[in-house]
This record gives sequence, structure tokens and C-alpha cells, in this order.
Amino acid sequence: MLFFRGKGRPSTRCVGKRGERAAARMLRRRGYRVLARNQRLHFGELDLVCLAPDRREVVFVEVKALHRGGGTGAGRFRPEDHVDRDKRRRLVALSRAWLGQRGWQSRHWRIDVVAVEFAVGVRRPTIRHHERAVP
Repeated sequence: MLFFRGKGRPSTRCVGKRGERAAARMLRRRGYRVLARNQRLHFGELDLVCLAPDRREVVFVEVKALHRGGGTGAGRFRPEDHVDRDKRRRLVALSRAWLGQRGWQSRHWRIDVVAVEFAVGVRRPTIRHHERAVP
């Protein structure tokens, strides 16, 4: 269920939560194991923490979701384009801190980005998984 604000648009928070659920489902179908969601640390939050299908690599997933309501702005940008240099730096720091809290500093890890786009009149979202999106 989407909660709407003003002119029939869903709230940003609602779109984000729905995007995280869709991303987690897609990753599970591909063999990932979701270890944690919405992991808050003192300087930010990790959307999803997973184990890769081979169970050897910890995967930190940044989910970017967007609701396209049609109109002239549709198609101008992709949600994943919003992971800028500052966000990438923060994700690296958050990932290292999360691993450090668990004594997993020696584990192999990576940061992926999953983009989820919802569109008016379309039942299923478009989902794009970018592995190793943050070097």
C-alpha cells in the first residue's frame, strides 16, 4: 500500500521502504541471504546487508527508489545516479564500521547499488542491480 501526499504522489519514505522490500526480494531470489536491514550507525544507515550467493562475501546494498508519476520529467534521471562521491565515501565508512563492530574486518566485502523504479499503472517495478558499484 502506498501512502500519498498532496497531488496523489506517494511519500518519499513510502517509496523508499517499498523499494527496499522489492530489492531484498530480488536479492533473495538470486541466492543472497539478507543479514540485516536499515542498520543505523552513529553517522548513517546501511539499507541492506547481505551475504553473496557463494556465502564468502558480505554485500552492503544501497537502495535507491523512485516513483515515476508520468509527465514531462519522466526519464530524466535514474535513481542510481544519486549515489554521488560523498555518498560513496559514507557507504565505505559505514561498511567498514559495521564489519568492525562484528570483528569481520578480514571478510571480503563489496558495495552494490540496487535501483528500483515504480511507475503509475505498472504492477511490478523495474529493478537494476549494480554489483561493485562503489570501488
